Amino acid sequence: MQAIFTDETNAIDQAIAGRVGVQKHRIWFRNSTRLTLADNYLKVGVPNHFIGSWIENHFLDDILAAVCEVTGSEKKIAFNIEPDLAGVLKRTQLDSQALHVEKAHNRTTRSRMKPVEPSRRVEPLRLSFDSFIVGSKNQLAYNAARAVVSAEQSPFNPLFFHGGYGVGKTHLLQGICNSVYAARPKAKWLYVSAEDFANQYVLALKTRKLDAFRRRFRQTDLLVIDDIHFLASKKAMQEEFLHTFNTIDLAGKQVVLASDAHPKMIGKLCESLVNRFVSGMVIKMEPPDFETRCRICAQRAETMRKDVPKSVISYIAEKMATNVRELEGALIKLIAYASLTRERITLPMAREILAEHISRTDPIVHVSDIESAVTTFFGVTTADIHSSRKDRTTSLARSFSMYLARKYTKMSFPEIGRVMGNKNHATVILANRKIEDFISRNAEVKWKNPAGFRCAKARDIYEQLMESIS
Repeated sequence: MQAIFTDETNAIDQAIAGRVGVQKHRIWFRNSTRLTLADNYLKVGVPNHFIGSWIENHFLDDILAAVCEVTGSEKKIAFNIEPDLAGVLKRTQLDSQALHVEKAHNRTTRSRMKPVEPSRRVEPLRLSFDSFIVGSKNQLAYNAARAVVSAEQSPFNPLFFHGGYGVGKTHLLQGICNSVYAARPKAKWLYVSAEDFANQYVLALKTRKLDAFRRRFRQTDLLVIDDIHFLASKKAMQEEFLHTFNTIDLAGKQVVLASDAHPKMIGKLCESLVNRFVSGMVIKMEPPDFETRCRICAQRAETMRKDVPKSVISYIAEKMATNVRELEGALIKLIAYASLTRERITLPMAREILAEHISRTDPIVHVSDIESAVTTFFGVTTADIHSSRKDRTTSLARSFSMYLARKYTKMSFPEIGRVMGNKNHATVILANRKIEDFISRNAEVKWKNPAGFRCAKARDIYEQLMESIS
């Protein structure tokens, strides 16, 4: 029984044939699949597990691309066993055909797979270089991102951006992807978060589809991963990503990464990954300066087609100095209020409407912020700091946490002790004295984390921790 197609599924079947070739389509699809579109799924009916597994492992990208080409949107692919299709096939003939295709597959190189054009596989990403405002604090990062797009051979691999929230890391990552798509439409690129990478890895393990997972991530011209620090403390995923990175790097392709912290400040990151990250170009992205913030604010207002006086733009840029997201949030709130009340935006209005917004975004340091920065830097956990462990690394991390809590919060010594595992207030006092001594002498501090032994000056540690907290 041959599959009965609707007009749309027939078009998808023809698109698949155009991608995999007439011979492979005749062997694997013509009499052995039934395509059905339902909701957000394309269901692929197959006669048995063998055929389903082969099609999924070898033609999944082609099916996804064909669906996007015909329907204009991504669909999830689901394989179903439909025994009535088995009558069309003779097993001996299938085995012979499968063996022939498998031998041909083994003779080919990675370039065998037809590149899936990003425009057909996914929609272009939201952010681009055109909307990125370049200033003195992000000029180097912008130039490096542009160099990755324009260079035939990667000038540095990986390109690693790090910095706080809302400084433009994600904007540059998406800008790189969109520009590569525009400049080289046939290039295969992939943009995901580290969390998505980890989730797909776990799913591949559970469903025994590691080969498909590895093809998806390793056979790319450009792999872009945001929030790479998510892999910290996840040893198996770090190892998988290390092999992925090495495969792409050896092929002369590009990897671009972003993180909240410098590679050496990401706790519980294996030394091999740290070394690979710092072997490329590591660029810190600072919060934008006042002039850049004004330009960002003006551009956002223009995009929203709203006339915002320069005095108001300057006021918002002056008060919202932490990151771009807070800046845009304040502007959107003001414009929304003016639209609802049908009033003209003025400086007095801005001061009144944004008073609460500004007070909520004033920099306030919490113990949780301090502990997060310290544990990330030293490669320990919050539970370690709160415990009674007294090894060098844990003791050092606990002392810095207590010192910073005393210096940048209004908590007393006893309060800090209670928060950090019911420690005696005398313990907090001694920790403060120890760190004060280290900083005054700029002593050399040594400790060990999962990436190996570390050594740094006390003032450098203090500055890096404060930078991370802020």
